[in-house]
Amino acid sequence: MSIKKTTVVVLIAAAIAGWFYLDLGSYLQFDTLQQRVGGLRAWYGDNPLLAGLLYFALYVGVTALSVPGAAVMTLAGGALFGFWYALLLVSFASSIGATLAFLVSRLLLRDWVQDRFGRQLRAFNAGFARDGAFYLFSLRLVPIFPFFVINLLMGLLPIRASRYYWVSQLGMLPATAAYVNAGTRLGELESTSGIISPALLLSFVLLAVFPLLAKWLLGYIQVRRALAGYQRPRSFDTNVVVIGAGSAGLVSALIAATVKARVTLIERHKMGGDCLNTGCVPSKALIRSARIADYARRAQEFGLEPMSVRVKFREVMERVQSVVRAIEPHDSVERFTSLGVDCVQGDARIRSPWEVEVNGRVITARNIIIASGARPRVPAIPGLEALDYLTSDTVWELRESPGRLLVIGAGPIGCELAQAFSRLGSQVALVTHAARILPREDAEVSSRAHAAFESGGMSVHTGYEARAFRQEADGQHAVFDTAGGERELVFDRVLLAVGRHANVEGLGLEALGIPLTAAGTVAVDEHLRTPVPSIFACGDVAGPYLFTHMASHQAWYATVNALFGRFRKFKVDYSIVPWATFTDPEVARVGLNEQDALAQGIPFEVTRYGIDDLDRAIADGEAHGFIKVLTPPGRDRILGATIVGYHAAELLAEFVLAMKHGIGLNKILATIHVYPTLGESNKFLASEWRKARKPQRLLSWVERYHRWCRG
Repeated sequence: MSIKKTTVVVLIAAAIAGWFYLDLGSYLQFDTLQQRVGGLRAWYGDNPLLAGLLYFALYVGVTALSVPGAAVMTLAGGALFGFWYALLLVSFASSIGATLAFLVSRLLLRDWVQDRFGRQLRAFNAGFARDGAFYLFSLRLVPIFPFFVINLLMGLLPIRASRYYWVSQLGMLPATAAYVNAGTRLGELESTSGIISPALLLSFVLLAVFPLLAKWLLGYIQVRRALAGYQRPRSFDTNVVVIGAGSAGLVSALIAATVKARVTLIERHKMGGDCLNTGCVPSKALIRSARIADYARRAQEFGLEPMSVRVKFREVMERVQSVVRAIEPHDSVERFTSLGVDCVQGDARIRSPWEVEVNGRVITARNIIIASGARPRVPAIPGLEALDYLTSDTVWELRESPGRLLVIGAGPIGCELAQAFSRLGSQVALVTHAARILPREDAEVSSRAHAAFESGGMSVHTGYEARAFRQEADGQHAVFDTAGGERELVFDRVLLAVGRHANVEGLGLEALGIPLTAAGTVAVDEHLRTPVPSIFACGDVAGPYLFTHMASHQAWYATVNALFGRFRKFKVDYSIVPWATFTDPEVARVGLNEQDALAQGIPFEVTRYGIDDLDRAIADGEAHGFIKVLTPPGRDRILGATIVGYHAAELLAEFVLAMKHGIGLNKILATIHVYPTLGESNKFLASEWRKARKPQRLLSWVERYHRWCRG
């Protein structure tokens, strides 16, 4: 415990001890006050200034220590000082005392509560940080809620002390006035219970409900304003129109159809979107072929004759397309039509909050879900427009291997494709303007991947900012600005992997007043609703996570809120987001890594396990990589996990489940894992955490016990 906390605890303990030792509580009883009020009035008449100061200080102390007696002191103030002077003293003293109690609770308890229950409180904290003043004001207006309890609880939550003070000052004023006024007629009261009549209590309750009603009314006005100027149809063709048949759109349509809503799904190109046609599916098929080629080159490691690997590039790319065709029926028009979805091909444009135009036909719907996805970003670099450049959308059209391939961008897409093409025989140069590849991962993760790429024959260049492209006789040239000056690289084809841009053009968003974020995505609230209340967005077009699994995750929230939001709305949950980069070694992560925790000022401990020590990894010839888990100091709750190695994405699932359901490392350690499997590495990581915290003093006594048993 810090010196500050220790000092506060000692002072509070001393004050409470003095309170009971001097039996000060007996002076704050209603009967005692009625008996002594005459003498107190006389003393106040002789010492008005001193009486006011002493009363003020004592009131602050009583409320700050959260001891009973504030109500009686308020009555005493009214009886001694009269209504206006007492109201002034009590209003400020109670607010100052309440704020002191709030600060003590924050100092002594908030860190412990937030550390222990931070994951469960994350969504509540975010909501309270935004609307806490409303809730506090409502609680202050209703005297049936003990104010000292409010002080202690609020100290645990994210609200500024200054805001807490003025909201308390304002919110407690009506009840303070009622008690002070009752004090002015103290002789007529039989007990404190007679102060608040049922009618007066109902008035306070109505006052308390007013801020919430005002908030609802404000939301209603905003909705009406957003829909003003549009004629709402008397009936609708469908319950929901979904624009885009990628991961987010398909899941949205599937959910709507499952709950028996009528749904129209509009896609302008191919069902399945990027994931099926140009993203996840083809890239993993390509990576698989590349990995098999690499295994063949490593044949001697497994006791086999050396193999001469001849890559038939056309056949590799045709295999990729055959994999796409094999999965295509899962996302086909036929399948979704059989599920009750009306599938329409064409370009959609939103004409009003309830109307979508496609192929000259206007479809009316109670709600619209935008799931139009994203496309590769093409930077504006001089000379680039003259080249036949590749992106993650067009690279699948290749049927001849690019001899010298320049990959610009070293995020997950760039790294995956660069390594795959390198293993399939291309001479690959991977360049990035960043200081290291995979910059969202910890530095040691980036360095592992960097070393693996270079050992596999790739050249990796960091800190290279592309400045211009040009065509010459010996090939195409790229000019880069670097810390060491201007550099040039010669290549045959260039692949751009420098991010993605949301597909927002042509949807009619500007006319509807739907803004975009700084990242170029559709602006949505925590319910995935746009400023036009009947229009929602999910997936890559909404961000912030451009992953297929997050698009599906968001689709549930967007669809349920669109169809049933009048009854209950659900806030999209981003608390636990896993992702993986399918390079070799694979990189998988969920939650915080070290650089994120340091940037956010979150205290943590690191536990590591080297996969090179795992029996199954040794047997498979994949004994490399590590697992790293972050936990709060002294606790086994998982803040985040990073895995680098063979099938890292598969291993990550156990940590995702553990974080989602509050399972700590102790329970993972206590779970039986099949031997020999890669999954054992998660248990061994948990074992490393436990071994680092073994009770040395207890074990020394156990050792003595065993020695005694031996005689």
